[in-house]
Amino acid sequence: MSSKSPRTAIVIWLALVASQFAFAAETIHQQPTDFLDEYLPGCAQKALWLKADQKSDIERLVEHPFPGVRARYCLKDGKTAWILDEIGKTEPITSGIIVEHGKVERVRVLVFRESRGGEVHRSAFTRQYENAALDDERRLDRRIDGITGA
Repeated sequence: MSSKSPRTAIVIWLALVASQFAFAAETIHQQPTDFLDEYLPGCAQKALWLKADQKSDIERLVEHPFPGVRARYCLKDGKTAWILDEIGKTEPITSGIIVEHGKVERVRVLVFRESRGGEVHRSAFTRQYENAALDDERRLDRRIDGITGA
């Protein structure tokens, strides 16, 4: 065995370990501020203090406890913009959502931090949400097909 073999093995091992972190690195598709500037330029920042029934509705929709007591959003010309972080499989995914007249106008994945499932940023996935609304039971009025690993 040559004297370079242990050094080579260490370099290869370090490269393999580092590559695991690279796969989990965040992918920024659009900065949240840029999303707001694109869809609601100059919008007024607001905070919605959640009542118990509103928090319960959110938890039913996302199917887990909602940790906050308020939700931040922007308002302009009857449209609202929401920047939300939701856990994918293990990491938060930051999304921008535009709502007008109670219906989703646009959904965009802004920052993706998972090692798999990055397809959620593609329009083929996000278009499923367009024109979605809450039904009389305050549930989403359509089924959304998920992506394995996201």
